[in-house]
Amino acid sequence: MRRPQQTGGAWWRAAAMALTMVSFGGWVPTSAHAEVAAADPIDAAMRACLARSDMSSTAGQVQCMQAARLGWQSAIDVAYQQLQSKLPTNQRRAWDESQKRWNASRDAQSSLYDAVFATTHGTSYQLNEADMQLQPVRDRALSLRSAVAAAGAGASAPTRLRACSADALCEHASFDMNRYYHRLQTRLPARARPTLVKAQGAWAAYLDAAAAVTDERGRVDIIGARVATLKRLSDTVGHD
Repeated sequence: MRRPQQTGGAWWRAAAMALTMVSFGGWVPTSAHAEVAAADPIDAAMRACLARSDMSSTAGQVQCMQAARLGWQSAIDVAYQQLQSKLPTNQRRAWDESQKRWNASRDAQSSLYDAVFATTHGTSYQLNEADMQLQPVRDRALSLRSAVAAAGAGASAPTRLRACSADALCEHASFDMNRYYHRLQTRLPARARPTLVKAQGAWAAYLDAAAAVTDERGRVDIIGARVATLKRLSDTVGHD
C-alpha cells in the first residue's frame, strides 16, 4: 500500500495521534498510517453509530467501535480468501504464515492493552482502548485489500529484503521502537511486564513472516505502526 511521502520518521510519529474529539461529543478513531475511502461502509456505519444520541454514553461509543472492529475482521476474512485465490502456491504459503503470525500478534497485543489500561482511570481510557483494539484490525483489512488489488494487477512477488541495518529508514524506525519499548517496560507494573514481553515477541514473529510478502517500505510501515503503538501505550500507563 502506498503511503504519503514524509521526511524522516515523521509519518510514524504522526500515527501516534490516533483519537480526535469531534464537535458532536463523540470520539472518531483515526489512523495516520491507514488509507481508506471516506465512503467505506464500515467507517460510515461507525460514524453514524457514534453520532446517535442513544449511543452517546461511553458504553455506547465503545459498542460502536466494537461493531466496527468485527466488521473489519470480517473484511479481513473476505480479502484473505480473495488473495489466496489469486496467488501461486509458493506465495500462498508465505501469506498463510504471515496471517497466522498476525493473528497471534493481535491476540497477544489485546492482552497488553488490557494490562496497560488496567493502570488508568476515567471513561476516556475505555474509548482509547476500544480504538486501539480497532485500528490494527482495520489496517490489516486495508493492507490485504491492497494485496488483492496488486495480485489482480499481476504484481510480482517481493524481492528478498536487505537486512534492517542496511536500510536507514528501517534502522531508524527500529531504534525508535526499541526506545519506546523500554520506556513502556519501565513504566509498567512489574506484574504486567511479562505480558509486554510476550506481545513484543509475537509482533517480532509477525514482522519476520511479513518480510516474505512485503517490500522494504512495507517493513518500515509495520515497524512504524509499532512505534506509534508503543509510544501511545507508554504515554498512557498510570494516567487518571
